[in-house]
Amino acid sequence: MKVLSSPERLGDMDAIILPGVGNFKAASQNIQPFRSTILCLVREGALLFGICLGLQLLFEESEESPGSGLELLQGRVLRLPQKVKTPHMGWNTLRICRENELLEGISEEAYFYFVHSYHANPVNEEAIVARTDYGVSFASVISYRNIYGTQFHPEKSGESGARILENLVRIIKK
Repeated sequence: MKVLSSPERLGDMDAIILPGVGNFKAASQNIQPFRSTILCLVREGALLFGICLGLQLLFEESEESPGSGLELLQGRVLRLPQKVKTPHMGWNTLRICRENELLEGISEEAYFYFVHSYHANPVNEEAIVARTDYGVSFASVISYRNIYGTQFHPEKSGESGARILENLVRIIKK
């Protein structure tokens, strides 16, 4: 695993992980030098996994602020409803919409750690693997071809999150 600070070092990656904490505008500006390389690698079959804001960057745009995402998936990032406390911070469950190897061994009783005020709203419903309810039903796990993402933080989600990361490694090694 490598943490990269310049697009030249992306080279021949099997997978790219877009972590996520922060603001959509700043993140979309910071990712611009990597954009064409990431898009090329994904087109060539590299796996892309977005976490929280990293998932949101897979889409076209966000209500949070101006800026373009990677536009790998059609849809917008929307603010959670005003009727709920934001950010959505804490533990919540998934409502699994369809089977997917990323969620192998995960039950709907499993809890995951969320910290977000915005959520992705994919145009393609088939990209949604799981939803979570918090004032609105939102896509909390997505999978489309070689693109995966979670709105929650698997690295902060205990055993269930560790299982998702193990599944991710297994998918990458295929």
